[in-house]
Amino acid sequence: MTSSVRIFLVDNGSLRADAVLALRGIAAQLSKQVGRTVEPVSLLHSSKVPVADLAGEPAKVVRPTLRRYIEAGERAFILVPMFLGPSRAISEYLPELIAGARELAPDVTIVVAETLAGADADSPDPRLAEMLAAHVRQTIQQTDCLQPRVALVDHGTPAEEVNRVRNAVARQLAQLLDGEVAAVAACSMERREGPEYDFNEPLLERVDQLAGWTAADVIVALFFLLPGRHAGAAGDVAEICDNLIQRQVLKSAVRTPLLHMHPLLVDMLTDRLNAALVEYESID
Repeated sequence: MTSSVRIFLVDNGSLRADAVLALRGIAAQLSKQVGRTVEPVSLLHSSKVPVADLAGEPAKVVRPTLRRYIEAGERAFILVPMFLGPSRAISEYLPELIAGARELAPDVTIVVAETLAGADADSPDPRLAEMLAAHVRQTIQQTDCLQPRVALVDHGTPAEEVNRVRNAVARQLAQLLDGEVAAVAACSMERREGPEYDFNEPLLERVDQLAGWTAADVIVALFFLLPGRHAGAAGDVAEICDNLIQRQVLKSAVRTPLLHMHPLLVDMLTDRLNAALVEYESID
């Protein structure tokens, strides 16, 4: 029965307290919306955040949390990835953790919900673009920029399927903002070396090299879910934007809010969880 299943909301994890606290906030909203307890649990890193920065409650990570529950006799889990697409953390690392859990208890049942993009990387859930469009419009109103260019920026990835999600969302965003902005371009915060990772180009730091972008007003649409060292205050993206202004290659580079601040995110996670509950019932 689904009443006995443990539900984890899973992010990649961060060494920043604000990311852990934001994940907890989303898990609390999701719990309220679905009427079930949803626990915020990270894949990695977050257990290193000082407890003093987390209101005295240590962050949880998946491996030891699964082990603790399994050793206590629990056997049913649903993991809801708070990931934009099927990154290697989801496609490679998470299956390793699940395999380890099944070595502890062969009768354990673990269902992993779809990522936010959904099953088709080239036709992702349109709500991702809708959230970005709302944030771009909000930022335009706050800055009074007329016909800015929009740089949709993600972290950059070694997984081409994740890049396809990003590019498809950028195409959706361009359609939503047609007539409101001068252009929309997808770019990466960083990339790995080697021609096999060229699909991450252009980098945000070189966005001014796109035709017509020199000295432009740019809205940087953050395709990031939670704050942290990359997209948080004084993070890597902010540093890149500041550098673009200091070099006078862009007129302005204003960042949008992060996706966790939009209410549609909890609706999307609710849909992913409900689908996973149906899958669990079919197994059970």
